Amino acid sequence: MSMMADMMKTMPMAGTSGMDMAMMQGCIEACSAASMAATMCADADGGEGMGRCASMCMNTADVAGTMMRMMLRPTGYEMGVMTSMMSSCMAMGEACAAECEMHASMSEHCRVCAAACRAMVAACSTAMEAMQSA
Repeated sequence: MSMMADMMKTMPMAGTSGMDMAMMQGCIEACSAASMAATMCADADGGEGMGRCASMCMNTADVAGTMMRMMLRPTGYEMGVMTSMMSSCMAMGEACAAECEMHASMSEHCRVCAAACRAMVAACSTAMEAMQSA
């Protein structure tokens, strides 16, 4: 069992009745992975003169990191805020994936970043559905 799963079991879950902890963990991990991939992609883009892609990646890293940290604080969940933030995270992930996909055939880091962004969007979509039905 992962440290994250162990930690999630210890958290007081006020305001999260009906939330699936495995789904939350998957979304947290997808946001973390997208944030790391986008950070590294932005760094590589800077050296390759791809300013727009680098900026999109930096914004994605920030939004994904913030979403991840919000999900790590379940006692502070406010569903309206969480769904708004999740929507923003999904929109940024989609935009970054689309930008990176334009360079994926010539830049492996862009291909990896786009895939991480798409995985984050899918995980956020699953989390959003669970939050709305909770």
